[in-house]
Amino acid sequence: MVYIAICDDETKIGAEVERALINIFDSMQVKHEIDVIFKSDELCRRMEAGAHYDLIFLDIEFAKDEINGVEIGRLIREAQHNDMVSIVYISWERDYAFQLFEVRPLNFLIKPLEHDVLEKTVKTYLKIAGLWSSEFSYSAQRATFKVKVKDIVYIESSDRKLILHFADGRIDEFYGSLKEVYQEQLKKFDFLFIHASYVVNFDYISAMKYNQLSLIGSDMPLPISQGRRNEIRERYFAIMKRRRV
Repeated sequence: MVYIAICDDETKIGAEVERALINIFDSMQVKHEIDVIFKSDELCRRMEAGAHYDLIFLDIEFAKDEINGVEIGRLIREAQHNDMVSIVYISWERDYAFQLFEVRPLNFLIKPLEHDVLEKTVKTYLKIAGLWSSEFSYSAQRATFKVKVKDIVYIESSDRKLILHFADGRIDEFYGSLKEVYQEQLKKFDFLFIHASYVVNFDYISAMKYNQLSLIGSDMPLPISQGRRNEIRERYFAIMKRRRV
C-alpha cells in the first residue's frame, strides 16, 4: 500500500492530480490511498498528529498567511526528522528549483502537469521504494543475518572486520571484504565506494565536497580518497539525475 498526499490550494489541480494518480496506480495494480489537502497548515497538522505518507505532491505557493511548500519540506526533513517520505514539488514557476536542493525532493514538476511526466515520477518512486525494502545479508558468530538495505547508513572497514552503521545508531561487525560486499550486494542500491574503508548509502548523504561528504544526523564527515574523487562525483550526480533530484 502506498499512502499519498496531494497538497495544493488550487482545487482543480488537486482533483486533476488525484484522478491521474488513481489511473496510474490502478494500471500498475499497486494499492494506494490518496488524501487531497488544500491548505499547507492542514498537511503539517496531520503529519504532526502522526499521519503517515510515503509520497507527497506538494505545491510551493500558498496564501500569504500559510506556510509555503519549501518551508514545509524543511519542517518534514529537519523538525520531524523524516527522510523517508518522497516529496514531489509542483509549481507554475521554475525559479524555485535551487531552493529545493536541501529538501532532497524526488522531483520538481511544472504546472500544468502532464500525465506522462506524472507516470514517470510514480515509476521512479516505485523503483526506489522497491529497492528500499530489499535485504542485505551477512554472517557473524556462525549465524546469518538479514537487515533492510534502507537501514544501513554506511559500512566501515577496520582490519579484516566490516562495521555496519545503522540509521538508529546500532552497529554490528562481521568479517569480510568491503570490495566484495559492495560489488555483490550494495552497488545496485546506490551505495558509493568513497574510500578503501567506507561504503556509503546515497540516501543518507546530506552534502558532498570534493574530498569528503557529510551524513544526515552526523557531525563527522567521511573522507573521499583522492583516487576516487572524480568517479564518486560522477556517480553521485548520475544517481541524482536518474532519480530526477
